[in-house]
Amino acid sequence: MKRFLPLVFIMILVLAACGRPGSGSDSASDTENSESDSTYKIRLPHLVSEEQSSHVAALDFKEKVEKDSNGEIEVEIYPNGSLFGSDREAIEAVQLGNVEMTIPAVAPLASFNDHFMVFDLPFLFDDNEAAYRALDGEVGDELLKELEEKNLKGLVFGENGFRHMSNNKGPITQLSDLKGLKLRTLENPLHTDTFKAFGANASPFAFGELYTALQQGTYDAMESPISLYYLNKFYEVQSDLTLTGHVYAATILLMNNDFYNELPEDLQEIVMTAAEEYRTEQRKLAQKQDKEFMDDLKELGMKIHEMKPEQREVFRKATEGVYEKYTPIIGEELVEKARAANEQ
Repeated sequence: MKRFLPLVFIMILVLAACGRPGSGSDSASDTENSESDSTYKIRLPHLVSEEQSSHVAALDFKEKVEKDSNGEIEVEIYPNGSLFGSDREAIEAVQLGNVEMTIPAVAPLASFNDHFMVFDLPFLFDDNEAAYRALDGEVGDELLKELEEKNLKGLVFGENGFRHMSNNKGPITQLSDLKGLKLRTLENPLHTDTFKAFGANASPFAFGELYTALQQGTYDAMESPISLYYLNKFYEVQSDLTLTGHVYAATILLMNNDFYNELPEDLQEIVMTAAEEYRTEQRKLAQKQDKEFMDDLKELGMKIHEMKPEQREVFRKATEGVYEKYTPIIGEELVEKARAANEQ
């Protein structure tokens, strides 16, 4: 028994030493682990292709963050939906900390915070500049702050551009053109209700599987920004594109909030500075690509149709019920603040 007690005591000491975070004699292996732990890794998956403005600007974001942090932050980008098939999946992964960042469309954030539906109200913004004033001003700041309650840190808003409708039957210039068409919408109830108000048989569907769904006839029609029609080759499965401009589509550079808060203050500043530069560059490139890709779509045989102001007004009036339904959910004050961006 006497021999047993010292043995137990020795074992306790050994276990305590093993569990100690540091000791006087660090090995090379310990030093390497310490250096590895000082590096923050950002995994950034998104749905768009390598040519699209969000990815191009993300590459510059990566370069700036890695350079300015002297390698303390490493950024890995996964384009083309290689990790997640929908924005919602990617957002949930960021929220849970399974990845650190993503660049989704803003619309799916309505599933996390009803107030984000304000940006999906049809015909809300007259032009890009009005959208920027709302997104980069009081309205956007207020919503980004609310996101933190969901463990999401919105760094800046980017741009997909105004969305337009397509199908395989012809131009969409009157409500009857949409009657009975199976039209894919974003994963957002306001979007779906908007197209039901237009008369379409509308339902949400994951973007990553949309091409196949159109090819197989699961859907007849879709709506999207110009860049995605070209880069995702939707012109192969949609013959007619009408420039409806029914809603402005923003994107968001989104980070896990816990991860952001764990960064030292100097690294937070580096991330935010790079994000602001991303926003400026990405928006400029998005507008440039819209013009270029429109010409490319015409050359590839897609028929492009303009919508006259009086025709657009008919569509706008058809969505009055959508405003009546969703304004109480979003908040009348928030809706009015967003609308006021057109007058500044």
